[in-house]
Amino acid sequence: MLKKWMSIPLAGILAVGLAACSQEEATGGDVAGAEYPSQNLTIVAPSGAGGGWDLTARSIAKTMNGTELVSAPITVENKPGGGGAVYMAEYATKEAANDHVLLVNSPPILINSNKAEGNSPYGYADTTPLAQLTRDYGAIVVQADSEFETLTDVLDAIKEEPTAITLAGGSAPGSMDHLVGILPAFEYGIDPKAVKYVSYDGGGEAIAALLGDNADVIATDASTIAEYVKSGDVRVLAVSSTERLGGELSEVPTFKEAGVDAEFTIWRGIFGPKDMSDGAYDYWSEKLAEMTETEEWQTELEQNGWQSEYKDGEEFATFLEEQEKVIVELLTALEMQK
Repeated sequence: MLKKWMSIPLAGILAVGLAACSQEEATGGDVAGAEYPSQNLTIVAPSGAGGGWDLTARSIAKTMNGTELVSAPITVENKPGGGGAVYMAEYATKEAANDHVLLVNSPPILINSNKAEGNSPYGYADTTPLAQLTRDYGAIVVQADSEFETLTDVLDAIKEEPTAITLAGGSAPGSMDHLVGILPAFEYGIDPKAVKYVSYDGGGEAIAALLGDNADVIATDASTIAEYVKSGDVRVLAVSSTERLGGELSEVPTFKEAGVDAEFTIWRGIFGPKDMSDGAYDYWSEKLAEMTETEEWQTELEQNGWQSEYKDGEEFATFLEEQEKVIVELLTALEMQK
């Protein structure tokens, strides 16, 4: 049953009003009827530079700015802390009605919430889901000259002496990178609580820890590690997809091929503030749908190794509602539910 949960992409929910008056539909205006956007726009990546959130936010901004789909410049801001939980508190409160600030997130918006791992009282229900954009997978990574040649080499070493092997990731214990790393261990018969896990603030910091000899192995996003594979700095032992990926990772086995029957899918999406106006919601619903059809966005997907998986706001909200239940069940099964 756990394998079934692991094969389902993780995600959160919010019922969003789609109706807007005809004047707003014509102008893209907010509730007060003012033209939207009325100022510059910001997309927040709640992590440091170099990770999946950062790359997603910058790809959206680059495509929107380059194609002039939006009528105001978009900038990206990094707001690291607590695997996304620190900025989530600010977004859910101080920015709750700020139509001009959007948020990129992924499964941690569910995992960090009080119904799951418990790092934050705020989650997807404190936002307005606008669209799911991509699908990605986890990767287990070591330095290029590591003694570990396969995934089972790492797992055997952990099983023999758990405290001797440091597993790192760009999110807090119980969050996404941690789950990517410990699921193979769990399926291999290792107590998840015995794994020595060190958290960093974002995938970029986790990679730096690996390359700086502060970690033996890291769990991270498959898409963000390809450039380090190409440069010869790291070796990917396995990916959490159902089938082998393309590009620089085409020769990397899946978890199952590497001897561990587990899967893990990472979605990424974009959110508006909880009290987003109908006009702003309609504006972004239209623009994001248009963006996914552009050649520029297809180029971003290819360059970052992402798979396209678009859901509009309504579909995304329903998906998130279902996936929050899966998250709670998964963490409970791994005895990580608080």
